[in-house]
Amino acid sequence: MDPAETPEAVAASRARWSLPAVWLVPLVAALLAGWLGVKAVLERGPAITIRFKSADGIEAGKTKLKYKNVQIGIVKSVALSPDLKEVIATAELVKDAKPHLVEDTRFWVVKPRIAAGTVSGLDTLLSGAYIGVDAGKSGKSRREFAGLDAPPVVAGDSPGALLVLHAASAGSLEVGSPVFFRRLPAGQVTGCELDPDGVKVSVFINAPFDQYVTSNARFWHASGIEVKLDANGIRVDTQSLVSILIGGVAFDTPPGTTAVARAAASTEFRLFENPTEAMKNPEADKLEFTMLFNESVRGLQPGAPVDFRGITVGEVGAVRMQMAPGAGEVLVAVQATIYPSRIEWQDGVRSTAGSRERRRRFIDALVASGMRAQLRPASLVTHQLYLALDFFPVKGAKVNWAASPPQLPTQKATLVELETAIGSLAAKLEKVPLDDLAGDLRQTLQSAQRLIDHIDAEVASEVGPTLAQARKTLASADRLLSSDSPLQTDSRQAMREVARAAQAFRVLADYLERHPEALLVGKKDEGTK
Repeated sequence: MDPAETPEAVAASRARWSLPAVWLVPLVAALLAGWLGVKAVLERGPAITIRFKSADGIEAGKTKLKYKNVQIGIVKSVALSPDLKEVIATAELVKDAKPHLVEDTRFWVVKPRIAAGTVSGLDTLLSGAYIGVDAGKSGKSRREFAGLDAPPVVAGDSPGALLVLHAASAGSLEVGSPVFFRRLPAGQVTGCELDPDGVKVSVFINAPFDQYVTSNARFWHASGIEVKLDANGIRVDTQSLVSILIGGVAFDTPPGTTAVARAAASTEFRLFENPTEAMKNPEADKLEFTMLFNESVRGLQPGAPVDFRGITVGEVGAVRMQMAPGAGEVLVAVQATIYPSRIEWQDGVRSTAGSRERRRRFIDALVASGMRAQLRPASLVTHQLYLALDFFPVKGAKVNWAASPPQLPTQKATLVELETAIGSLAAKLEKVPLDDLAGDLRQTLQSAQRLIDHIDAEVASEVGPTLAQARKTLASADRLLSSDSPLQTDSRQAMREVARAAQAFRVLADYLERHPEALLVGKKDEGTK
């Protein structure tokens, strides 16, 4: 073969690397899985831990977390705490819940409950228990929480005002007890705890009732039944049947008070024992007096009214023993407060400092006219006393303005005066010679008995014949009235004749009614036509 005809070798270019089509599917799947993994990490919500006293109703992988009945998470695991005193539930929430995981966010197990007169969680009988969530408003985030033993009484987003009441005791109040405004349910008791002066009660007033809570509002216990006995009869008062069972609180504004601004949240008020005490007029102008009594004040309690001619003008503040200086006499000092604003003073005397001297002169004039303080029974059933200011026909006493507080003169109670009179009468009776009087009375009675016996003998001798004649008369009357006596026989025969005559007249009347012409022409023969 000719070398010239031999084809020249040409160097082929190197082929580029190529991926077989069969590898495209795994590659796409890997990229998709990576993207899904990154997305799951980016969208995964926060994990939190909640401590409960027990795992009742909580199950890993099944128990849900709900806010306003919308699921926002699920419990991933449940474990015991290292000290075995609590249960730690780890939950995973949705991403949108992260901003609401703050210090005051609350968690509790929702299950059927009966408390404070209400029933809740009945829907969990079919769906199972779940963990309720109440979003907080704090600005500080948190991931570890302590679960509540019971659902919160008020949700965090409920409109209204949270207030604090101070009382000597909680009475029948418990968490969930109602709060009333003019007998309408206006809120709930959210908590009770001890404080240095007694008990601190937290209440939440729902909107729109919170606008009626002003700085001069009054709160009082509305638990149980209040029974009043006065001149109008017996009155039974209660807020509602619920307050009888679980207690309650009521509030209102005293009538006649000046309108003021609404009370701010967390304002503190005093919780009174009853509406009467709560609605007392808080007069700033007061007159303090002391009255000394040389008698028993059993039944007179602090708070008893001071009455002036039927109008309550003050109240008793304190009752204590007092020794009379230099006399060795034990007296009872009653300190009372009188409110001048409840009295119409003469000459424009009011509560100003400039009228103080005129007020003193006016009180001195009343005392000079016989005004005294006297203990009187308020009720014959309860034996309670009250302090009455009234006028008596006495003279000579004055107000001791030098004493602190000033001392008003007093008058012995009517019962004390009656006891004194009875004691004086008993002393006089002791001086009477009762033995001699008894002997004379015995002789008089014996003489009277002899006289009565003599009169009985004479009367018996005169009355005997009269009674015998009366018996004879009654016997004759009895014989005349017997059934077989001639009088009775004749009477019956006469009655029969009268009956036959009446029958004949009846027949005649019937005939004349049919033949009135018989009165003119006489009776016709029945055979005549």
